[in-house]
Order: sequence, then structure tokens, then C-alpha cells
Amino acid sequence: MANTNGTSEGLEWRVTISDRSPEKPAVESSWICRAWIGLLGIILALKSKVWRFWEKIRKLAVDDPRRIFHCFKVGLALTLVSLFYYIKPLHDGIGGTAMWAICTVVVVFEYTVGATLSKGLNRGVATLVAGALGFAIHWLASQTGEKAEPVVLGVLVFLIVSTATFFRFVPTVKTRFDYGVLIFILTFSLVSISGYHEEKLFKLARERLCTIAIGGFMCLLVSISICPIWAGEELHHLITCNIEKLANSLDDFFFFFLDLGYVAEYFNESGSTSDNKEPCQKSQGYKSVLNSKTTEESLANLARWEPPHGRCWFRHPWKQYLKIAAAIRCCAYRVEALNGSINSEIKAPEFMKKHLSEACIKLSFQSSMVLKELVTTTKSMSRSSNIEFLVGEMNGAVEDLRSSLKSLPDQVPPTLLPPSIEAMEEETPCISTTKVPLTEVMPLVVLTSLLIEIAGRIQGVVDAVNELAAHANFKPAVDAEPR
Repeated sequence: MANTNGTSEGLEWRVTISDRSPEKPAVESSWICRAWIGLLGIILALKSKVWRFWEKIRKLAVDDPRRIFHCFKVGLALTLVSLFYYIKPLHDGIGGTAMWAICTVVVVFEYTVGATLSKGLNRGVATLVAGALGFAIHWLASQTGEKAEPVVLGVLVFLIVSTATFFRFVPTVKTRFDYGVLIFILTFSLVSISGYHEEKLFKLARERLCTIAIGGFMCLLVSISICPIWAGEELHHLITCNIEKLANSLDDFFFFFLDLGYVAEYFNESGSTSDNKEPCQKSQGYKSVLNSKTTEESLANLARWEPPHGRCWFRHPWKQYLKIAAAIRCCAYRVEALNGSINSEIKAPEFMKKHLSEACIKLSFQSSMVLKELVTTTKSMSRSSNIEFLVGEMNGAVEDLRSSLKSLPDQVPPTLLPPSIEAMEEETPCISTTKVPLTEVMPLVVLTSLLIEIAGRIQGVVDAVNELAAHANFKPAVDAEPR
């Protein structure tokens, strides 16, 4: 019996070992697999992020290669200015303040010539005026005696700095000279305060002014002589593109995917827009027009600083571009409202759509043609011989739409009634025709009213462009057959 128990215990021990011995390698291999899969996932995610970042960088360079030239220009300007620090004769002539020229290049060099010139002149003039005023304040305070000098100096610094800071709130100063006022405050404070214990203040100020002038001159030289990017041309191109985007938006409202658009689709047989079609990118171009106000004002301000270039001479009417931009935005707001009206959940009856469809599509087409003619006019800076004809066609389309809107039926024709109702009317002629609820008519009336309003706003764009053509001396129109 004892032998039997011993034997059974031995067998039980061997069975236990055989059950547990394979578990340890399985657990270890599972842990290693999970760690390897996690590491592989991290590597793939990092690779994906790096690739997406590289795609963004490449897209920036491809969209506007001038950005690459701008980077090279900044590097070239810094290299040329650094020679005043590396070459010993130049360094001895200027002194240890050569680093101020490098700082000037870093701060002043901007993407456009107008921005570079604006910052350079603001920095130079502000440094000169602040330095001269700082010396005057220092001399005036020194005449009051040793004890009263710090008090007088502190009071004068307080008054002048406070006054200059207040001028930063003036709209005109803030728009064009804010950077100059800031540099004035900084330079004046440094000169007036450091001059209290600095014996060689005049020499130090002269060296810094020379290095700032050298840095600013190098920025202007490189910016103008190598692939110049003019703020005026950027503004001109932006206004032209905005008019073109507005024209494309009106086009694509009924030429969606080349043959079907929002307005035409609104007037189709089914009575509802297709849910599976996304808006075309061109038809949404009006949204970028609405968001370009800040850029337009900035470019117009910088363009005033630039020297004559191309067809833009002195006193070029840059403010007129802002008037055109304002007229374009007013039109774009109506296009946005039109888009919302077309996508409204409340749909008008089919017979009303058919009654107005031809007039609406004609007006939208003529409005787009006027805008496209304005694009040609602004691009070539020449007057158009077709604009009056196209505007007349647009106004004629407006009158046609108004006539169609006045004759809009407010009752459902008998042919469009259900068969049961038609039979009842044949048996009982006294029954009146079914009237359309006002809630179903309003979206269609709003849509047509917006189209008429858009045509009126386009007339404002035409007037603004004609005013620009008169002030900027556009080339005379070439006789052409009306299109």
C-alpha cells in the first residue's frame, strides 16, 4: 500500500511539472511580441508624422517658390553684414557695435519690399530722433546741478515716454508708425538713462547708428535687387483673385461638376439637392474673400512705402484697392446668404421653381460674366470695351427676374393636383384651386431677391474698378465686339 501511495505521488508530481513547465516560455514570448508590436507602431507613427510634416514643407515651397528665394536673400544679407564683424579693418572702423547691424537685418528683413522699407525707415528715423532727443534731455538735466539732475531726468523721461506710448493708440500712427514709436521709446530710454554714467555716450550712439544704417541699407539692397516681392503687386493680385473667386462661385452654383450646379439643381425636377455631392472648391471660394480684409489692409499700408515699380508710380491709388475689396466682400456676403438659402430644408413647389428657373439662371450667368470681365480689366490694367454691354445684359436679366417674380402664381395649377382632387374639381367646379402656404414660397422669394441684390453689389464693384482705372491711368480700351 505504501508503495502504491509512493508511486501515485510520484506520478502526480510529474504531472504537475508537465502542466506548468510550458507556461513560462509562452508568457515570455507573448510579452516580447507585444513589446515588438508596440515599438513597431511607434516607429510607423513617427514615420507618418515626419512624412506629413515633409509634405507640408514641400507644399509651401511648391505653392510659392518665392519663399525659398526669400530665405536665400535673408541668408545673403546676414552673410554680407557679418563681414563687418569678421574682417578686421571693417571691425576696427566700426567697433564692437557691429553686432547691431546683424540684429537690424534679423529684425528688419521682411517678405515684401514695402515691409522691409517700412521697418527700415521706422527703425532708422526713430533711432536718430530718439538719440538726438536723449542727448538734449541729458544736457538739459545736467544744467540743473548734480543733485537735481536725476530728478529732472526722471521727470522728462516719464513725460516723453508716456506721450510716445499714447501716440501708439492713434489709428494712423498705429497703422504705419507703430514699430518706429516702439524703437523710439527703447532708444530714448537707453540713451537718456545710460548717459547719466556713460562718458563716451556720443561715440557709442554714433557707432550704433552707423551699424543700424548699414544693416538697413543691406536689407533694402538685397530685397530690391534680387527677385523683389512688391507689396503693391501682391495687393493687385489678391484683389484680382478675389473677383475671380467670386465669379467662379456664381458659376459653380449652377454648373456643378461641369453640368449641374446649386441654382440649377435647386430648380431641377426632383426638387431637392443631391446629398451625396460635396460643394466644389471653386464654389466655396467666396469664403476666402470674406477672410482677406486684414491681409488687404496690411498690403495697402506697405505698398505706400514702396518706390515706383512697374505701372505703379508715385501716388498710386492704393486706397482705391481697399474700396474694391470692400465692394467685393459685400457681394460675397450675399453669395454666402444665397448658399444658405439654396441649402434650406424648406423647398418651394415645383411649378414655382419652373416659373423662375430660366430668369434666375440667366441673371447668375450674366453676373458671372461681368465679374470675369473685371478680372481681365484688373489683370491687364486696361479699360474694357465690353463692360458696359455686359452690365446692360445683367440689368436686363434683373428686370426679367423681377417680372417673373411679380407674375409668380400663388395657387397650384389643376394639372399638378393629385388625381383625386382633379376628379373632385371636375364634379364640383365651385371648389377653388389649392393655395400654396406662405412658408413654402418664402425660400424661393429670398433666393431670387438675393440674386437681384448680388447684381446690385456687382454694379458697385464695377464702379470701384472704373474709379481705379481713372486714377491709375489704365490703358485705353481696345475696340472689340460685344460678347
